[in-house]
Amino acid sequence: MDERMRRPAGAAIGAAYAAQGLGYAAVVTSLPSLKDQVRIDDAAVAVIVLGVSVAAAAGSVLADVIAVRAGSRAALVTGLLLQAAALPLIALLTPLPPFLAAFAVYGLGLGCVDAASAMQGVALQRSRGRPVLGRLFAVYTAAAIVGAVLVAGAAASSASAMPLLVACAVAAGAAVAGTRWFSTERPTAAASGSSRLPRRGIWVFGSVILAAFALDAAVSTWSTVYLADTLTTAAVIAPLGYAAYQGAVLVTRLATDALVTRLGRRALAALSAVVAIVGCVVIAAIPLPAAAVVGFALAGVATGVLVPVAFAAAGDLDPARADEVIARVNLFTYAGAVLGAVGVGLIGDATGVGVAFLLPGLALVTVLVVRRRFASRAR
Repeated sequence: MDERMRRPAGAAIGAAYAAQGLGYAAVVTSLPSLKDQVRIDDAAVAVIVLGVSVAAAAGSVLADVIAVRAGSRAALVTGLLLQAAALPLIALLTPLPPFLAAFAVYGLGLGCVDAASAMQGVALQRSRGRPVLGRLFAVYTAAAIVGAVLVAGAAASSASAMPLLVACAVAAGAAVAGTRWFSTERPTAAASGSSRLPRRGIWVFGSVILAAFALDAAVSTWSTVYLADTLTTAAVIAPLGYAAYQGAVLVTRLATDALVTRLGRRALAALSAVVAIVGCVVIAAIPLPAAAVVGFALAGVATGVLVPVAFAAAGDLDPARADEVIARVNLFTYAGAVLGAVGVGLIGDATGVGVAFLLPGLALVTVLVVRRRFASRAR
């Protein structure tokens, strides 16, 4: 890819990350109002969230199939269009069957974009010869914050469907731009002379992704509950734990590319895991609101670093089959999300939610065990 193509390609790929972050945040933060609209209970919402995770895993497989046959550009455009089709149905349809069907389509698109956007990000990084995944994931995080703010603003008016319709428009726009500007590079197995995927490396970096998303799901699902119910903080204070976490994720992702250049992937991954483990211990050991907020902020350092760094390292396992490798590593995202949300909840029932945050902290120990693989392209 020559220099004239790299700049618009980078902007288009960044738009896809923004569409993904904006749409996901708009959907999950709209669930309370959607629940009232469709007249379902909390148990049904939990089933819907689990169903979206299952559909997203299928979407990651779909991205793999499309990328092998037509390239990751086609996979990313497909995922964005699936989301653009589903979001207005989620926003505007109240009958339960089409509502559930729309969530299934959205989940399929979510997983497809998760995998294909990582494929595109790795291809862009390779073409530029320097780290870029950190800033791409920072765009995702910033857009997610915007999505949550849009939903909060819409809740104060009668325009509750507006954030989802905005997310639909952004996804459709990114898809249209992507048909021209997404990377057309297509790694092939023939180029590597290998018929086998680097399975051991997939499991190594998949375990890192699992740990990162277990932490993310745990904080997203339980941080406000912990502050409000266990530590009995005021309603205006309880969301600050999640806000501190997301702020740390954003700042860390903005710094990740420069830190990779300065420290290397291995040292940075290990350092971020240690910081987050300390954060989880602080949450579990010091049942005070200020300590919890600090602990959640420290936890955000790992999510900010590990996701872009692990996908970049996975793409280097076999550059000629990077798309296939990334699609398989991406599957661990959804296992991690279930582990973090469900595992912390189950342990929390027995020990208290604070102590249950040792579970994602324990998962992060995996990063320290496999840290040497971040500096190697061996299989």
